[in-house]
Amino acid sequence: MGEKDVEALVAPVVEAAGLEVWEVTFGREQGRRILRVMVDRDGGVDLDTIAAVSERLSRRLDLEGFAGDTAYALEVSSPGVERRLRSPRHFERSVGQQVRVKTVGPVDGRQVHEGALVSADAEAIVIASAGGELRVPYSDIASARAVFEWAPGLKQRSDSPSGTGLKQRSDSPSGTGLKQRSDSPTQTARSTT
Repeated sequence: MGEKDVEALVAPVVEAAGLEVWEVTFGREQGRRILRVMVDRDGGVDLDTIAAVSERLSRRLDLEGFAGDTAYALEVSSPGVERRLRSPRHFERSVGQQVRVKTVGPVDGRQVHEGALVSADAEAIVIASAGGELRVPYSDIASARAVFEWAPGLKQRSDSPSGTGLKQRSDSPSGTGLKQRSDSPTQTARSTT
């Protein structure tokens, strides 16, 4: 069963929940088959919604005999804030957002272009960056994703000693990076018996 067939199978369930199918992939990873369904809606999706859709999809796929006797894992998720952009509709939904586009070959002297997505039509996208507006045909795009503008201090830091993205505080008595507040009362449990 091809990805388009799988998408046609899952789309009615996803749409009945008030969501849209962002992307469907079905393939083999580390020796197991995985069906990934990414769903979205304006304003995003919450965990409860994803869990409910996952349950409904699982039942529908079982009823349809989706994989026969072959075992597979079903993963339902949001595409995330730094989502991949693959189809014209992905780009159309992302107009106004920051994007990072890698091209197959140099376009305007570079292969990586980052800026605001100004427009998207059936043939190409237009990105506004410091150098002006650039029109890039879909056929020239190798990969693209939305770029989320993280607040200072929230993006993973490469200068972190632990590699976790968190910088340890030197004034922490425990070495955990947390400093105990001196104005915080200590609470203890007391038995009333």
